[in-house]
Amino acid sequence: MKRISQLWLLGFFVAAVTLANAQSQSLGDYARSVRKDKKPTGEKHYDNDNLPTTDKLSVVGQAAPEPDATEHKDQAPAEDQQKPAATDEKKDEKATKDEADKANEQAKQGKEWQQKIADQKNQVDLLTRELDVLQREYRLRAAAMYADAGNRMRNQASWDKEDAQYKQRIADKQKAVDDAKQKVEDLQEQARKSGVPANLRE
Repeated sequence: MKRISQLWLLGFFVAAVTLANAQSQSLGDYARSVRKDKKPTGEKHYDNDNLPTTDKLSVVGQAAPEPDATEHKDQAPAEDQQKPAATDEKKDEKATKDEADKANEQAKQGKEWQQKIADQKNQVDLLTRELDVLQREYRLRAAAMYADAGNRMRNQASWDKEDAQYKQRIADKQKAVDDAKQKVEDLQEQARKSGVPANLRE
């Protein structure tokens, strides 16, 4: 019984191999017949039978044509497109330089205004000191005149004249001080209108 089953399996295996060989032969025959019947076309097709082994094969397609003068003309606008960027950079540099020059000019003007105002303040201080000296001198002379009654009676006319002169000089000096102070204020206002910072106007 065991021998019969082995023979049966062996027969089944031989039949399967024979059937597979028959099918592979029939498929090969079919492919060859299809190739023979195929009409030739202008296009070149490659398969395992006609694939070249020595020549180079391009899988991309036809080679691109060499660039000509028209393409260079097309590239010119791209180069021109780079020029505006360079022009913009030059404009930015010029604007920055102009701003720096303007700032320097403003700083220079500010210092000039500061010097004018400082000079005028010095003038006010000088006139104020002169006024103080004149007022002290007048007070001393008046005190001396009124302390000596005899001298006042003898020189009354002379004193009245000197007294009027001193008072006029004091009034003139006071006016000069007031004018100088007003000029300081005028200079500060002009400097403010010119855009000079407050720290340079004071």
